[in-house]
Amino acid sequence: MIEGRDSVQRPKRFYKAVTVGEADGGHAVLLDGRTPKTPAGTKLVLPTAALAALIAEDWEAQVEEIDTSRMPAMRLAATGLDRVAGAREDVAEEIVRYAGSDLICYFAEHPAGLVAEQEVRWTPLLAWAEEELGLKLVRAAGVLHRAQPQATLDRARALALEENDLGLAALAHATALFGSAVLAQALRRGRLTAEAAHDLARLDEAFQEARWGVDYEAADRTAARLKEAVLLERWFRALG
Repeated sequence: MIEGRDSVQRPKRFYKAVTVGEADGGHAVLLDGRTPKTPAGTKLVLPTAALAALIAEDWEAQVEEIDTSRMPAMRLAATGLDRVAGAREDVAEEIVRYAGSDLICYFAEHPAGLVAEQEVRWTPLLAWAEEELGLKLVRAAGVLHRAQPQATLDRARALALEENDLGLAALAHATALFGSAVLAQALRRGRLTAEAAHDLARLDEAFQEARWGVDYEAADRTAARLKEAVLLERWFRALG
């Protein structure tokens, strides 16, 4: 018999008060005054009080049991503290790979309505990326891969490595979520809101939905992706 999700045994909530306080040169989430640790045993100490407060919301939201699947900020923190800290170059390369085939570089060839919408909404972002970030990306028509200049990929790597571990973790997550290093950077730098970046990443999908209707399972996935984007926007703002 296959156990359902609700049959999974989770640890009971073992704390009463969730607060944020200074600890070890940073800002810690405190459970009854004690700092919890990540799965790898790293103390949950963050660089800003705002980021610690964001993660504290996850701990406060647990009621009787601790369900880590409902703690997205805590999972992102653990990724940054446990994984990214020892693999910065590898994580940066993940971002570079997306920059090499960035979603908003691949313009449709038809139908005309979609082509026009992409032109109006994606082109300004590509111009911004070149002018503000030094990312000169080559446009393509259709789905055939078109290589980006090595200088552009090197610049994408350098921008990624400017981040601290927690910023790099979030930037990599945003890049994969949108399929675009440009949209991730635009969210990181406040050029786009979460909703705007999410909408730009799914122009094709939204265009098809307008023509053929919305599939309910797809709608659920879309809502989940938007929720992730909103968390990432809050994360970047809290990180500063």
